[in-house]
Amino acid sequence: MANILVLNGPNLNLLGTRQPEVYGSTTLAMVEDACKRHGAEIGLTISCAQSNHEGALIDLIHDARGTQDGIVFNAGAYTHTSIALMDAIASVELPVVEVHLSNIHAREPFRHSSYIAKVAIGQISGFGADSYRLALDALATHIRGGRPE
Repeated sequence: MANILVLNGPNLNLLGTRQPEVYGSTTLAMVEDACKRHGAEIGLTISCAQSNHEGALIDLIHDARGTQDGIVFNAGAYTHTSIALMDAIASVELPVVEVHLSNIHAREPFRHSSYIAKVAIGQISGFGADSYRLALDALATHIRGGRPE
């Protein structure tokens, strides 16, 4: 079984109550539970973490090296600002799928640019909490060399 870190950045701890018209009513705990259930169905062991602090996210990415086989990452607003997170991802040489609940390309212009996308194997956005399931499927297929389970 492959080990996958589902990593969430700033403000995602407020899911379910923060701008539900944009991000929906699903809580972070619900997203994490769904990821663990889906991961088990497709042969992945899922670990989850969230931080509002850039340095803590960098530490979690560094710690994933040698313990995880890939990362599903919703960097929140750091997506558009953090060269440090981009460098951390590039440094650990793990496949990363960038995830967003909303379609960042249909929102404000500043959200259209992603530092994470520059080092990710792909980006999934706009499907609400299902974005995580789609990301896990894509990452599992990538890890298996393009083969589904």
